[in-house]
Amino acid sequence: MTTEARPALPYWRLSAFYLCYFAILGAMVPYWTVFLRGRGMSALEIGQLMAVGTLTRILAPWASAWVGDRMPRRIVVVRLAAALMTLIFCGMFVARGFWQVALVTAAFGFFWNAALPQFEIVTLRHLGSTGNLYGRIRLWGSVGFIGVVLGGGWLLERSGLDTLLLVLLATMAGTLISSLLVPDRPGPPAVQERASLRGALRSPAAVGFLAAAFLMQASHGPYYGFFSILLEDQGYTRSMVGGLWALGVVAEVGVFLALARLLPRIGASRVFMASLLLAALRWLLIGHGAGSLAWLLPAQLLHAATFGAFHVAALAQVQRFFPAALQGRGQALYSGLCMGGGGALGGVVSGFLWDSAGAVRVYELAALTALLAAGLWAWLNRPVSGVANPAAG
Repeated sequence: MTTEARPALPYWRLSAFYLCYFAILGAMVPYWTVFLRGRGMSALEIGQLMAVGTLTRILAPWASAWVGDRMPRRIVVVRLAAALMTLIFCGMFVARGFWQVALVTAAFGFFWNAALPQFEIVTLRHLGSTGNLYGRIRLWGSVGFIGVVLGGGWLLERSGLDTLLLVLLATMAGTLISSLLVPDRPGPPAVQERASLRGALRSPAAVGFLAAAFLMQASHGPYYGFFSILLEDQGYTRSMVGGLWALGVVAEVGVFLALARLLPRIGASRVFMASLLLAALRWLLIGHGAGSLAWLLPAQLLHAATFGAFHVAALAQVQRFFPAALQGRGQALYSGLCMGGGGALGGVVSGFLWDSAGAVRVYELAALTALLAAGLWAWLNRPVSGVANPAAG
């Protein structure tokens, strides 16, 4: 009896995609809202523009999952999305005013957000039974983020905010090129073609996971939308702003490396809960201590938990609740409903309240949202008497 040899893991090609893809985020997250304010946008308009981009994360994963499930090579969807994203973003060089910027944001954001969920499936298929090694590939996304954050702050101080568009275009082109180098990895035979998404959602723990992930992303609204603006208003230079963003991602890299060994021992459910509780602490530290590095430094180190550990644990839950034929739709639910819908809600609410309520109150609301997520997860993930908890791993 012979067994088919498993193809070698294309570690560096997978890693290159994550490096380039999250380099886009490294340029976008710390500096995009500052760029928009430099173009005369109000806090409310910035919140709405951030929400426009984030809302594409609701529709785009579902659209790419529908196409990816029907194509023999899922990586083709990734490549097409990367190409269209790069082409459409060129329109940002000539866009002026709220509506033109919003239109380009919605169009390029759709394809940007369509690429990653499908690439995650390609990566997990390449990993197979060694899925706990995902963090060691994904950490290169953090490296790309850090490099652009640190270099971007230095570059923008010397060349002006308009240079940001060139940086973003270069990172998008890199994403496209790297996607062309990644081989596809077919999934197992579709023996569960009639698997029901509704059936999977009958599990209280699955509903608790999606609700908690949605609220967790909503709690990040003031961070992703207004953290850089808050720091600039406190007198920090753009290089310092970039350094604080980078510090959080450096901590995230450490968690990605550690979780390859620790996740099987601790369990994804416990890691998920800890990340929710630590998010509440982080938002309080930022809200009440933005003027002091003594508060901001530990707050940024907690990014290791609120993003790194959270994302790894969340992907483990997606695989558990939505296996085999449901994997594409489960990934779309997590990326679209939770990350997209939750992030959009958090961005809009933060933009609406930022000027009227102030930064402290907005971050306190974010902390309460994270605590609500923890409470829902604890309640709906609790063991049922006589029944083993499917999410305890």
